[in-house]
Parts: sequence; structure tokens; C-alpha cells
Amino acid sequence: MKKKTTGKTRHVVAWMNKAEYEHVMEYLYSKEPALQKHALHRISAWKGRFGQSTPVAVESTADLVRCQVLDSTGQLEASDLVLLYGMALVRFVNLITERQQKKVARPLRRLAGKINIPEWVVNLRHDLTHRRLPSLKWCRKGCGFVLDWLHQEYWSRQMGSQLAEDWNSSSEEEDEEEIAKRHEIDLLSRQKEIEAHKKVRELLSSYEQEQFQTYEDLTKQGRQLDMWPDASADLSWILTQIKHFATEARNIFADVLMQDGFLIPTAEQLESLDIDPSEDSGDVFAPCLPRVVLHFWLPLLKVLNSSIFISLILDTLFAELMNEPSSHRTYYIASWISEILLCNSKSELKAQKRLKLSKERIFLNRLQFPWRNLISACVNAPCTATPFLLRQIFSDMDKPLPHDAQQNLLQLCSIYTQGYHGNSSPGPSDPAQPVYTLQNLQERLKRNAARNRDTHSSNHTPGSLQAPPTEELQEKLSTEAVQDRNSALRGSAWSVCTDKVPWKQYPLGKVPGQPEDPSCLMVESYSTFTVFDQQVEPDQLPQHHGNRSVSLQTRGASGSDGPLWTHSDLSKLKSGLKLF
Repeated sequence: MKKKTTGKTRHVVAWMNKAEYEHVMEYLYSKEPALQKHALHRISAWKGRFGQSTPVAVESTADLVRCQVLDSTGQLEASDLVLLYGMALVRFVNLITERQQKKVARPLRRLAGKINIPEWVVNLRHDLTHRRLPSLKWCRKGCGFVLDWLHQEYWSRQMGSQLAEDWNSSSEEEDEEEIAKRHEIDLLSRQKEIEAHKKVRELLSSYEQEQFQTYEDLTKQGRQLDMWPDASADLSWILTQIKHFATEARNIFADVLMQDGFLIPTAEQLESLDIDPSEDSGDVFAPCLPRVVLHFWLPLLKVLNSSIFISLILDTLFAELMNEPSSHRTYYIASWISEILLCNSKSELKAQKRLKLSKERIFLNRLQFPWRNLISACVNAPCTATPFLLRQIFSDMDKPLPHDAQQNLLQLCSIYTQGYHGNSSPGPSDPAQPVYTLQNLQERLKRNAARNRDTHSSNHTPGSLQAPPTEELQEKLSTEAVQDRNSALRGSAWSVCTDKVPWKQYPLGKVPGQPEDPSCLMVESYSTFTVFDQQVEPDQLPQHHGNRSVSLQTRGASGSDGPLWTHSDLSKLKSGLKLF
């Protein structure tokens, strides 16, 4: 809503003054959930004043910040957060670009590029709308970028007296030079990212060469792994470069480390470290990182030792598990996760401090991980080692889940991964083991058979002969049981079978003497008539039809959709039924 005056265009806004606007903007970007909630309440009041004219930027900012507030509570699952973030991101891209659409629809990537929104944000919106949902990590990254973009393109411009209407309705006919400049900036940004990846790979490859040389010298001297020498001068220089570069490209380091040939060794690298690649999978249910691999990467991990980087590595490892990697990658990814959790274990820390053995530890001080998020990440990336990793997380939590919840979660993961969540397979000492798989059922039958044999042998006197049970052993019904069952079946066409029939030989739905041809079930001669033509006793007619109509109407009323069946509907149903 605006008024034209001489020389100036005045705009009506929802905030009382500039101070309130600054106050809300500061709280929105404060990263403090309590302050962000206060800002969201103020925006709700603004929307009450704006009505349908609420600026798109204000509405999108509120939606994204609300997602961050809910994320910070730790009470929502990762899948729920992905849906929340996804809806906010999809609405942002759609609302921002729809004002630029004309009669002929144009690609969103081109429209977004004109207002300096990178292509990966549009691709993220496309995945959320049409493809498999992206990971929570990408949704958080998209939310952070869009909020920064909104701060720069809208909130800061308002502070500089550049009006929101100018931003919302950016002119379609942009200067070609400006478009070319933005395109050049995007290209430079991509080029920088490519060069950063290349630089990280070069540094890590140099590190690997030095460590392979160190291992070769170690084996020639016949020294043990615990006598791994300190970093040489060349390795120290490489580590200094890595530490300096990692402060600027922490995410790139984490992504490159997940590639084959680094934290995930190749077959050639394993052979160089005297590890048989055919036996590198070890115990898939309880993966353990080879000590030589840990010693190989320990100097680098100690240099990058920070709570932020360790948490980033842990999140990246779980994200890699969600991509359904090969069994080789799965084993080493799970092994690194287990190693990090073991370093943070309370019991392990006490043992290491007592024995003063800290040389094999990635970090010494206990870190506070977002435990519930780790549980969600672990469950969302199921593999054979998931129950093992869950037990490590449960044992390390400061505020552990209830015991029943832990057991239920482990049972569910065991069902999904077709493995046992305990330390060993269930044995005779655990007769109440639940049946989840065919193997569980077979083992329970074996245990029951063994228990029956033991009970039987304890009941008969020594020296007496007892014939073994045969396949033809039948259920013996007492006379009272037969009478009870017959009385229950009185009035029907069925009766209790007392013949000795080996029912085990007949599948369900088949009776003795029945031929394979299903036509045998048809009677030789039959006739049909409609429901209206059936003979009904006069005294039974009202009760019969009344009950039928009541049951049908009740059935229709209990449905979640559709009106009650009318008398016309019932008549149509009856006219279509035929009785033999």
C-alpha cells in the first residue's frame, strides 16, 4: 500500500519504527532459539497488519528460522526436519521466482540466477519436489545459505532505505553487463571450489606418501606399531599446511577424506600395509579398525583435533552410510565411527588415564555429541553394524534412553539387518527369545524338541523302553471337547472331524481325496435366483431385513469417506446378488 507525493513514494510498513525493525532482524539472526522465538512472535504481529501483503522475504525468513528453532530442540526426527526444511525451501524458491515468470514459463535456474541464487539451491528444491529427499545436512546447508541471502538482499537493504518493493519486483529487463558479471562471479566461485578440492587432495596425497615411507622403514627395522616414530620434518611441514588450510575449507577436507584412497583404503593400499584385502571385512557385526590404519592417519587427525571437526567427520561418515556403499566401504566407515565413539567412551577414557596410554587416541578430552541426532543418523543408515554402533552410543550417552526403548530399538534394527543385537546368538539359556526370522523359529523348535526329550527322559523309569514319537501322532480330543465344538457348530454345515487324518501332508485349503482340478468343487447341477426371489419366512422378514439394513448402514457410517448407503443403494446391491 503506497501513496504518491511530490518527489517521493511513501510505503506503509508493519513495524512501528526503525528500532523495532532492527530489533527483530537482530533477534532473527542471533542463533539463540529464545530470541528467535521472540522475533517470530513479532513477525506474527506484522503479518496481522500486513495481511496478504506481507513481503515474501519476511515470510520466507520466518519459515526458515522457525525450522532452525524446532531443529535446536532435538525433539524431532531427522525425517521430520527434512520435511520442515524442505517445505520452507520449496516455498522460498517458488515465491521468489514466480514474480519474474511471464506468460511463457521459463526455467527456474535462469530466473534464480538473475537474482544471484546459485543453481544448487534450485537443484535442492527440485530434489525435494520430484526426487528422493536429500539428507538433513543438505537441508540445513540450504537453509543457512538462503537466510544469509535474505539478510543481504532484503534485511540489510531495508536498513539502507532501499525499499522491499524494489527487491520483490526486480525488473525483468536487467542490464546484460550485470548478468554477465554475476555469471562470472558464479564461475569464479566454482573454480575456487574445484581448486580447493584439488589442493586438499594434493596435501592428503603428500601426507600418504610420507606415511607409507614411514611404515616401510618401520617394517624394515622390525619395529612394532606402538613404536611408530614421531613426524619427520617433511611430514610436520605438510601437517602445518593442512592445519592452516583446514580452517578455511573444513567441509572440503571432510568430503575428500570420505573418498576411496583416504580414510577408506583401497585394495592396493591395504596390501602395502600388509593387510589382506580379502580378509579386511573382519566381523561385520562388530567392525574394528585395523591398528595400522589408525596409526597411519593418527597424526593428521590429531592436528585437526577439534570438537567441530570431529562432529563434522562423524556426521559425514553417517551420511556416507546412507548412500548404501559397498561392503568394503561400509566396513571401514562403520569402523571409523566405532573408533571415534570408543575414543569418547567414558569407560575407555578412565582406562586410558589409568594406564597412561593415550598414543592411539584421536582426541583425549570427552566431547559432547548431539546424541539423539546421532541415534537418528545411525538408524537412518542401517547396515550390519548398526546394532553394534547403537550399543556404543547408548553406553556413552550422558542421559541414556530408557532400557526398554534401547532394547526395542536394537530389536528393530536386528530385524531390518537380519542380525542379532546381542553379543551372541540366542541359545538354550534364552528360551523366550522373540521370533523375528525363519532362523529364530527353527532354533526355537530345536530348543523345544530338546526340552521335550529331556522332560520325557526324566519321567520314565530306567530300563523301560519308549517308542520314539512318529509323524502320525494325532491330537487326541476328549469326548467333552468334541461335544463342546459340535455345539458351537450346531446349525452350520460344518462338524468336527474325528478321523485320523495326517493333516501335515495337506496344505491349507485342501482336504483328503480332493483332486488337483478345482472344477471338482462345483456341484453337478445348480440354479440361481436373486435376493428378492429367495423364500423367507414371514415372521423372520422384518427382523432379517432390519438387521441387514442396520449392519450395512453402520458399516457405511464407520467409513472415513462417503455418505451413508441409501435404500436405493441397498436395492441395487440386492438386485446384483445371486444365490445358488
